[in-house]
Amino acid sequence: MTLDRFLDYFQTFIPAAWMTLRITFFGILFGVLLGIIFALFRISKYKFLTWPAKLYIGVIRGTPLLLQLMLIYFGLVNIVMIDRIPSAIIALGIHNGAYIAEIFRGAIQSIDRGQKEAGISLGMTGFQVMKRIILPQAFKRAIPPLSNQFIIALKDSSLASAVGVKELLLHSRQLASSNYLMMEMLSIAAIYYLVMTSILTFFSNRIEKKLRVSDHRA
Repeated sequence: MTLDRFLDYFQTFIPAAWMTLRITFFGILFGVLLGIIFALFRISKYKFLTWPAKLYIGVIRGTPLLLQLMLIYFGLVNIVMIDRIPSAIIALGIHNGAYIAEIFRGAIQSIDRGQKEAGISLGMTGFQVMKRIILPQAFKRAIPPLSNQFIIALKDSSLASAVGVKELLLHSRQLASSNYLMMEMLSIAAIYYLVMTSILTFFSNRIEKKLRVSDHRA
């Protein structure tokens, strides 16, 4: 395959790459929201909150994302019709939410208990201590593992092809079925994934570096 033809095919992947980014972004956004909620449930002193959180995290981490996606898209069809793109976003969000919940739980519990006691001694409520003291520090400590989870979510978005979402992997397979250039089309998809994960890694490293500098100044 000539370079000009390769570049022509490369450009046709742009809409599929944009779809991959959309699914990943909204899936991560939903996952972070679920992660924060269930992390707080997980560390709660009330069992009616901790047990559902444990069940959610255990079930989601114990089953593959592809199965979860299939259950949402095909399994709920008799109850509610969910389109393929929302199904992919919901599945990605629910799946990542379980892992993000554990990341936040670990970050929150790593904060010295004395800081909570100091905040309460100053007249703050438990909610105020969590909001003003614990969570800001926990977010900083959660950045490295969150960055890794976001990269995993970006790569996991390829599973959306199983329900017909035209992201990078499905687009490469569809092109290959017509031009019989399977290795070339998969290579182009791989280049897009490498570029996107490299950009995400770069910005994650920059954020971590800035947070370390701010901690040193503090």
